[in-house]
Amino acid sequence: MTKISILGCGWLGLPLAKKLIENGNSVKGSTTSENKLSILENAGINPFLVKLESESISENITIFLAESEILIIDIPPKLRAENTDSEKKVFVEKIKNLIPFIEKSAVKKVLFVSSTSVYGDDNEFITEETIPNPETESGKQLFLVENLLQENQNFETTILRFGGLIGENRHPVKFLSGKENLENPDAPINLIHLKDCISVIEEIVNQSKWNEVFNAVAPFHPTRSAYYTQKAVEMNLTLPKFSSEKSNIKKVISSEKIENTLNYRFHLEEY
Repeated sequence: MTKISILGCGWLGLPLAKKLIENGNSVKGSTTSENKLSILENAGINPFLVKLESESISENITIFLAESEILIIDIPPKLRAENTDSEKKVFVEKIKNLIPFIEKSAVKKVLFVSSTSVYGDDNEFITEETIPNPETESGKQLFLVENLLQENQNFETTILRFGGLIGENRHPVKFLSGKENLENPDAPINLIHLKDCISVIEEIVNQSKWNEVFNAVAPFHPTRSAYYTQKAVEMNLTLPKFSSEKSNIKKVISSEKIENTLNYRFHLEEY
């Protein structure tokens, strides 16, 4: 039995925790909402209320990390373009504040859930060897945090860069439905389903693949216009309408490393 702490039991963290428990692991899970503590407890998770700020952290962080061998960090930057310069630095400062507590704990393995937004749109075929060039503020913060964690010699860190997240009532087509003149009609999609998110993390833990960087995107890259039109039809939504202008973005994110290193096969039927 492996003892695991999951910082952030939200859309991904909660079902992930349930699956890890099902596999015989002991899981502590954190939330920032008191209302969710009972939900975590009812799922068999040892619940903790942890609020991570740039200048402070909940006192129970020490107990949350105590005895755990693995820490999974799954908290989004929540950054927007209109954030002030001081707000933009918050995510990195939060992780800087967390790191000393990891160093003092029994945690020796860290899995950081990142995003393929660390890559710019100027590349056409992206692998883990591609040098990140984030264009969004969120991508920039994630890349800084990746480096902070990987450079620390007190624990081993694996970075998991997810593509666009779908599944469990979460799908971009719901946002695009009915909109007009949408850009980049022939840009390829780079998505990953919740089921694959969970399964990939399971394999990293089970196979002890640490000190690695993985891009986790399904090997399925139809154009935006073709894919989202089809999904709108399947979900009985108003069709999105795309611009007739050709896309400059040709970015395809390769999943070859994750398929070969983990011997992993994606659940393509979910897409």
